[in-house]
Amino acid sequence: MEYLQTSQNLLDFISRCTSPFHVIAEVADMLSQAGYVRLDETKEWTLNPGENYYVIRNGSSIIAFQIPAEPWHSYQIMASHSDCPVLKVKGENPFVTDSHYTRLNVEGYGGMIRAPWFDRPLSVAGRMILKKGDILESVLVDAKRDLVLIPNMPIHLNREMNEGIKYSIQKDMLPILGDETAKDHFYELFLPGVDQDQILGMDLYLYSRVAGSIWGADMEYISSGRLDDLQSAYGSFTGFLKAKTNGHVNVCCIFDNEEVGSLTKQGADSTFLTDTLQHINEAKGAGTVEYHRDLAGSFLVSADNAHAFHPAHPEKYDVQSRVYMNHGIVIKQSANQKYTTDALSEAVIKMICRKAGIPCQVFANHSDIPGGSTLGAILNSLVSVASVDIGMAQLSMHSPYETAGAKDTEYLAEFSRCFYETELKRTDEGGFRIMQ
Repeated sequence: MEYLQTSQNLLDFISRCTSPFHVIAEVADMLSQAGYVRLDETKEWTLNPGENYYVIRNGSSIIAFQIPAEPWHSYQIMASHSDCPVLKVKGENPFVTDSHYTRLNVEGYGGMIRAPWFDRPLSVAGRMILKKGDILESVLVDAKRDLVLIPNMPIHLNREMNEGIKYSIQKDMLPILGDETAKDHFYELFLPGVDQDQILGMDLYLYSRVAGSIWGADMEYISSGRLDDLQSAYGSFTGFLKAKTNGHVNVCCIFDNEEVGSLTKQGADSTFLTDTLQHINEAKGAGTVEYHRDLAGSFLVSADNAHAFHPAHPEKYDVQSRVYMNHGIVIKQSANQKYTTDALSEAVIKMICRKAGIPCQVFANHSDIPGGSTLGAILNSLVSVASVDIGMAQLSMHSPYETAGAKDTEYLAEFSRCFYETELKRTDEGGFRIMQ
């Protein structure tokens, strides 16, 4: 079954993407192999009709785009994110040492579920900044082995453990690296032979070493770390690679820092997307007015996973708008605009799903339990286009081991391909004509 192969490909992709920097390096490699040309934000861009390009910011966000061979009039954009809630190594001297143990000093990044990080093999990956002469070079690093562990207290010493614990990251969750000498060779684990004095900065994250799996009575589920949001990123991106342009510029974005609010130079709330679109507009030879006309006819899909119905806690969900794994694309609604979906953009997505022959479903939060926000509203405040928030239904969101439907990645990849190949043209009445 093709969807099982797609699910395995996703799990293999996630296993290689152990930090946001590794995500972008992996995506950039796939783009290069597909013939996309890398651009530099600090240099002049020459964009040719019928050719494909990508640009990276901070090593942790990427925007790829396809220029049509024929004249074009709008942008069709999909956006997802590269980061997830994790523990991040902190400090200039990230070691907490006594006479027997060395622990790593860490802090929380994003809204993580803390309990599942205990008693499982963890490793460390990210980037280090090296001084090489007068050049500062960013180097990807990954220990690629079981390296640290966060031990629980035994129940004998905390008889109330099963009554509920409020974990302190600073007190309870500093992972054990080794004995009292472990700090002396920590950097050798990542960069053998490099003088520690050359390392002038680092962004290092813990990740779970538990392998992803496909499981269930009929192999209907997948579980892995970082499904939120690498399932959406992978599905959107693979559909993008298969698509052909059709009267518009296809744009695929993967942003860092969504889990902490996107307020960074490489986040969705930065100038990265607007800068890129303005570069494309300038290469087209168009002025500001034409740029805004093109935006007015454009469409944005924000792809970030959604909450699947949990059978043990029905009281947490809306009585009608419940979504399930393997039931296809989730269209997310919110009256308070946590999600940007409106009636028109929802209708567009339903039409594309019908065209692609894939199922879709509609999610809304319980009215007394507000959900989290995502990329759509942030991007829409900077690039004002028709937009919608979608995702894949999943359980255990923000755990280091999440669960989703084995069929849904294939559904998203096919939706993405169909979205990019379908020309959406604004009507005089403010709707959209589904051209092809």
